[in-house]
Amino acid sequence: MLNIVIFGAPGSGKGTQSELTAKKYGLKHVSTGELLRSEIKAGSELGKIADSYISFGNLVPDEIMIGVLEDLIKKNLDQKGFVLDGFPRTLPQGIALDQKLQKNGVGISAVFSLEVDEEELINRLLNRGRYSGRSDDNRQTIESRLQVYHQQTEPVKEYYANQNKLTYIKGKGSISDIFKSIEQVIDNLMDG
Repeated sequence: MLNIVIFGAPGSGKGTQSELTAKKYGLKHVSTGELLRSEIKAGSELGKIADSYISFGNLVPDEIMIGVLEDLIKKNLDQKGFVLDGFPRTLPQGIALDQKLQKNGVGISAVFSLEVDEEELINRLLNRGRYSGRSDDNRQTIESRLQVYHQQTEPVKEYYANQNKLTYIKGKGSISDIFKSIEQVIDNLMDG
C-alpha cells in the first residue's frame, strides 16, 4: 500500500498536488479540509463542531480529526493507498496516524512539504477568496491560520524527517514542475 502525506501552509498548493498524485498513482485522495467543509455545509454535528474552530482560523481538535481519519482508513483498506492532503496537522495526529496505519499492517511511504514564502501564500489565499467565496480566505483569518500552521504543523516535519520520509518541495513555479518533483520521489520509492 502506497500512503503519501502532502502538507504545507494554507495556500501552498497541497490540494492541487494531492489530486494530481492520487490520479497518477491510483490512490484515494483524502482532504480533511474538504471533508470538514462538506460536513459544515450539511449542518451535521461534526460540521457544527468543526465550524466553531475553522471560522476563527483554528484547527479542529486532534481527537475529532483522528476519529474521522480512522473511520476513513477502515472503510478504504481495499484501496491501493492514500494521499493525505492536509493531515496530519499536529504532532499528536502524526503519531496517532502511524499507530492506526500500523494496526492495519501499513505505514506512511513518503511525506512532502510544499515550501512557499509567506507573502506569496497570503496573495494566493486572498485571490482564492475572491473566486471561491470561502469565508476563511480573508486577511485576518489567513494570518491566524499561518500562525497556527507555524506553531502546530511545522513540528510534524521534524517527526517525519526523523523517519527519513520527508522531502521538501519548492512550492513556487508551475503546477507541472512542482508535480514532477513529487513524481520523481514516488517513482524512485516504487523502483526501490
